[in-house]
Amino acid sequence: MEDKEYLKDTETENSGSELTQETENQKAQGTEEKKEDEYDRFCFLCHRPESQTGKLITLAQGMAICPDCMQRTMDTIQNGNIDFSKLQGVNMINFSDLQNMFPRQQQVKKKKPKEEKKAEPVFDIRKIPAPHKIKGQLDEYVIGQDYAKKVISVAVYNHYKRVATGTQDDIEIEKSNILMIGPTGSGKTYLVKTLARLLDVPLAIADATSLTEAGYIGDDIESVISKLLASADNDVEKAERGIVFIDEIDKIAKKKDTHHRDVSGESVQQGLLKLLEGAEVEVPVGASSKNAMVPLTTVNTRNILFICGGAFPELENVIKERLNQKSSMGFQADLKDKYDNEPNLLAKVTLEDLRSFGMIPEFLGRLPVICTLDRLTKDMLVRILKEPKNAILKQYQKLLALDEVQLEFDDGALEAIAEKALERDTGARALRAIIEEFMLDIMYEIPKDDNIGRVTITREYIEHTGGPLIAMRGVLKLEEQTAPVQN
Repeated sequence: MEDKEYLKDTETENSGSELTQETENQKAQGTEEKKEDEYDRFCFLCHRPESQTGKLITLAQGMAICPDCMQRTMDTIQNGNIDFSKLQGVNMINFSDLQNMFPRQQQVKKKKPKEEKKAEPVFDIRKIPAPHKIKGQLDEYVIGQDYAKKVISVAVYNHYKRVATGTQDDIEIEKSNILMIGPTGSGKTYLVKTLARLLDVPLAIADATSLTEAGYIGDDIESVISKLLASADNDVEKAERGIVFIDEIDKIAKKKDTHHRDVSGESVQQGLLKLLEGAEVEVPVGASSKNAMVPLTTVNTRNILFICGGAFPELENVIKERLNQKSSMGFQADLKDKYDNEPNLLAKVTLEDLRSFGMIPEFLGRLPVICTLDRLTKDMLVRILKEPKNAILKQYQKLLALDEVQLEFDDGALEAIAEKALERDTGARALRAIIEEFMLDIMYEIPKDDNIGRVTITREYIEHTGGPLIAMRGVLKLEEQTAPVQN
């Protein structure tokens, strides 16, 4: 009797464990199905989503074909003149082997119904950071350029409000795209990259030099939106409220006196018109070209804020020509060399100057906000060296601190570095090049001697007329011991 009862108990325990395993498997399958339902499937042949083609026909794991492509394939086989009986050594297609020939496709989340969009707002207006808070965060990383930081802070703040409110009433808020003009090394790209780290909004940084007209070698114009979609984790709704920064926009200016087709100049400006104003664009997912075997999805650019930046190197000469036209003969006439030493001549730019440079009027009309960045001065370069959170000097001090060595710079050294940077005329980019040059020997020699405790960079060392001041660790300990006695 006891044996029978024991067998019954074990059977019930086994059956109970089997039931729990079945329920766990069902739950796991349910969660996988829910995850799959969030993403849209695409046809392997035409790359259209299931929402447009209808129910897809699954041939193998991860491989599906839409009814239209399947019907065309069957019609081709039936109406063709191929006699399959004469083909020797041809076996039936194994779809499990065929799926390995296709690249791994990117998944795109399905768009939510419009009822859900109205019920759940995308943003909470109270959580939108005010312009002065955005500028305050930018001040911790970017030195100077107060006007440009104000313009970007207000534009991003209004962009947040525009997306949050949507169309709550009859008044529809239009977006204000920005054109940033500044000399090389003044901080255009760095300003937007810093903004990307500070804000919780999808941001893509694209380069206009790689864009060409459709059909030519290079990136399509829609690849700008494709990068934004990738930064939003292929979430179309999230990407449709993002920010796009197009760098080197001056490189797509209209070429002058050319007899060849301008595939990377005026034609790219014309192709960007629909993106800047707002249109529904078919974008390749996970690739920069529509010709790749990747799915396509539709993105509406009406709520995407575009920021375009460029150095416009010859624009200063165009501005001088316009200003010098006012000069005349006489005692009170302006001299033609009056504006040669003007430090911030780009601040006097007008739409007429940009048209003369090679930008078409339709393109400039879609960039209503134009802000200029100042050329960096000696004092600004000294502040860039030491004040930002991730300043160049702080980076090297941290590197040497790992070797338990203090790195210091006197004021004369900082001024010498700034003077050399001004001579190179490449802005803040010259600072790192100069520091890399004279820090090479120090970074090489210090690990040799464990007794070195502090290195002080002097102006003489920067100008190659002397060497750095080196203090041993014993001297530092004596200084620490005498310091409290003096106090």
